[in-house]
Amino acid sequence: MPDAEVEKKSLLAGFREFLMRGNVVELAVAVVVGTAFSKIVDSVVKGLINPLVGAIGTKDLDKYSSCLKAPCEISKTTGEVTEGVPINWGPVLSASLTFLITAAVVYFLMILPMSKYKERRAAKNPTPEAPPELSEVDLLAEIRDLLAAQRNGSGSTHGGAGGEASVGAQRDGLDIRKE
Repeated sequence: MPDAEVEKKSLLAGFREFLMRGNVVELAVAVVVGTAFSKIVDSVVKGLINPLVGAIGTKDLDKYSSCLKAPCEISKTTGEVTEGVPINWGPVLSASLTFLITAAVVYFLMILPMSKYKERRAAKNPTPEAPPELSEVDLLAEIRDLLAAQRNGSGSTHGGAGGEASVGAQRDGLDIRKE
């Protein structure tokens, strides 16, 4: 039984660590705020935007529909279609407007200011630039120069002009060794 208790404690400890991570808490707050925000936007669309768009027509935006297979007959007592195939495109338009308004508010009130803030922050605290990466040819040339300098420093010289001249001569295919 002690192994089961240790395993149970480690599972609970792992779960507690998972919950206490900053990302999980921030995600939970974002979901709660997002839910409340979507209710506000939905109320604005249903209470303000839909009637304004509906003012162009003759009825509420949620009631706009077309008949796919005519004739569409609606029961006066129940309000349901008794004949034909209706397409209710008003709710789709309403949901699309809700989405667009939500996306615009999130972009203009959250994303754009945060981007500007990060740009200003980056301008104040510039990150040190990494040295430019050497190409393969530059790297091989550097290795060649280091090997030539090492060979010249160990006592075996290849000419009176020094290391750079001998490296250049070797590169050009000339043999300047004195025998």
